[in-house]
Amino acid sequence: MFLDKSKIKIVSGHGGNGMVAWRREKYVDKGGPAGGDGGLGGDVYFIADENMSTLMDFKYKSVFKAEAGVNGRSKGQHGRCGKDLYVKVPVGTMIRDLKTGKLIADLANTADTVLVAKGGRGGRGNARFATSQKRAPQFCEPGEPAIERDLELELKLIADVGLLGMPNAGKSTFISVISSAKPKIADYPFTTLIPNLGVVTKPTGDGFVVADIPGLIEGASEGVGLGHEFLRHVERCRFLVHIVDLTQDNPMENYNKINNELKKHSERLADLYQIVALNKIDAIEKETIEEYFEQFRAVAKDVFVISAATGENVEILKNFMAQKVDEIPKPTFDFDIKEDLDAYNNDDSEFEIVKTEKNTFAVFGGKIKRLANVTDSRNLEQVLRLQNILTNMGVFKTLKKYGIKTGDTVVVEHLEFTHYDEEDGK
Repeated sequence: MFLDKSKIKIVSGHGGNGMVAWRREKYVDKGGPAGGDGGLGGDVYFIADENMSTLMDFKYKSVFKAEAGVNGRSKGQHGRCGKDLYVKVPVGTMIRDLKTGKLIADLANTADTVLVAKGGRGGRGNARFATSQKRAPQFCEPGEPAIERDLELELKLIADVGLLGMPNAGKSTFISVISSAKPKIADYPFTTLIPNLGVVTKPTGDGFVVADIPGLIEGASEGVGLGHEFLRHVERCRFLVHIVDLTQDNPMENYNKINNELKKHSERLADLYQIVALNKIDAIEKETIEEYFEQFRAVAKDVFVISAATGENVEILKNFMAQKVDEIPKPTFDFDIKEDLDAYNNDDSEFEIVKTEKNTFAVFGGKIKRLANVTDSRNLEQVLRLQNILTNMGVFKTLKKYGIKTGDTVVVEHLEFTHYDEEDGK
C-alpha cells in the first residue's frame, strides 16, 4: 500500500504548576516562601527522515503528545522540563493545518526540521512573588496549557523527472530500461497502481530520479481513474517526459487530453517544460513515424521517437534528460512557516457560564480551571487573588448579564463562592 496523505493530532506538553511552600530549616529565622517553578512543557517538531518512504506509520498512530512539565516542589525545587517530541516523516512531506488550511512547512530535504507546537510555560512558585512589602505570598501560578493542532500530512515524491502518459503508453517499460527500477509491466490498463521511482545514472557518474506516475485518463483532475491521486506528485518535478503511444488510434488527441488534465489540476503543472517521447516505433511503419514526428514538432519543442521495448533511441533521450536536469532548477514553493505558533494555542482567556440550578452558576475555562486548581479555599489571600483575576477577565460582569444576584452561588471547579454585589446592598 502507498499512503501519501494522513490526518493526525499533535499535542505539546503543558507547563508544570508552581508551588506554594515555606522554608522550615531550624536555623533560618522566620523561614520564607520556598515554592519552586513548574517545568516547561515539551515542544513538538517534525523532522524529515530519508529512511521513511510512506506515511504508513501514521495509519496506526494518529495522536502524538510531548511530555508535560513537572510541577514545582518545596525547598525552591523547580519542576523538570518535559522532553521535546520529534515526529519523523518522509522527505517530501508537506504539513498543513486543518483548521486554517495554511501550509506550515515543506520538508523537502533530509533533516529539515520545523516546530509546530510550543510547550506551555511553567508556572511560577510563590518564592517568585516575594517582595519587601509582601514577604509571604500565599499564591503561585499554574502552568500554561498545551497546544493542540489537527494537521494533514501530504507526501509528494521527490523526483527530478516525471513520466506522463495514457495507460499502457510504455512508461513502466521506459523507466525499467533507463534505471534499475523493476515495475510491474503488463498489457492491461492501470498496471501501475503506485508511483515507481528509478535512479538514472548520468554520464558524469551522479544520478537523477525519475518517477513513473500512474496512467492518466480524461477526467483525472475530477477524480476519474487513478491519475488524479498522483497528480500532486508531479508538481515537484523539474520537468516532464510525456510518453505517447503511437500505436493508438489518435496519439495527438491522447497527448492533448493529458495536457488538459494537467491544466485543470494547476497552472503550474501546465507550464512545466515537457519532452515528448513518441513510443513503440518498432510496431509501426517508418513513413507513419515521420508523419507523427512532424505533427508533434508543431506543438512541442523537443520530440524524440523511441522504442522502450527494443531500446531504440532510448540512450539518446536519456542523455538529453540528464542535460536538462542540470539546466532546470528544482521548483520552489511559496509559503510562510513563520506563523505565530501561539495563535494556535487554545484561547486560554475564554470562559463559559452555565446556570446549573436556580441560584447556582458554574464557570468553565482553561485559564480559570488552572487557576482554581492551585487555589486553596482555606487561604484567604489565594482566594482574593483568584477573585481579582476573575474580575479583570470580565467573569463577574458576564455573570450579571446572566442575572446573578447577591446570595447566589458561583462554582469554579472545586471552589464555591457566595456572590455579593455592592449595588444590590445599597
